[in-house]
Amino acid sequence: MSRAQRREQLIGIARELFGARGYDAVSIEEIASAAEVSKPVVYEHFGGKEGLYQVIVDREVTQLSEMLSSQMRPGLHPRDMLERIVLSLLDYIESNADGFRLLSHQSPTAVSGGTFTTVIADVAEQVTDLLAPVLEEQGLNPKTAPIYGQLLAGAIGRIGQWWVDVREPSKEETAAHVVNLLWLGLRSMERDPKLTARPSSL
Repeated sequence: MSRAQRREQLIGIARELFGARGYDAVSIEEIASAAEVSKPVVYEHFGGKEGLYQVIVDREVTQLSEMLSSQMRPGLHPRDMLERIVLSLLDYIESNADGFRLLSHQSPTAVSGGTFTTVIADVAEQVTDLLAPVLEEQGLNPKTAPIYGQLLAGAIGRIGQWWVDVREPSKEETAAHVVNLLWLGLRSMERDPKLTARPSSL
């Protein structure tokens, strides 16, 4: 096995272990044993468990971010964009469940860079930029776009965290229901929303 092949083998094994059990529960010994190599081989390639984890997280964040960003293009109808974002996330989960679970786990403080939370934050920022002109076209205040961007990205992210374990209904049906709620909410928004419920007096 070449050095590059060994590196990819270690990444694949560690990705599966970290995704299933989280960073803290996996040891270098386990990774080395699963790869049928000695611990020094892992250290030689990555410097330690943190270095290996960092490589995997960076790869997953890049892949997921690129998949989601590619669906958020100016000129798309907002509903089409919502459908594409939700389906893209579920596509990623379907083919990269270990990677998604890894991103969803709490990352060790020593590891810098992205997690699923930072990916969703990026999605929220991009959705906000795309929503502002849409809101303005509907006679709504574009300054409220960050609120709706955060809501949409958060809802989509939470659906992903739920669906990765249940896997039903199908990704298409799940996406259709998500878009049904989110799009109808966007389409029917009031220009000047007010709270209707009043807290009861103590």
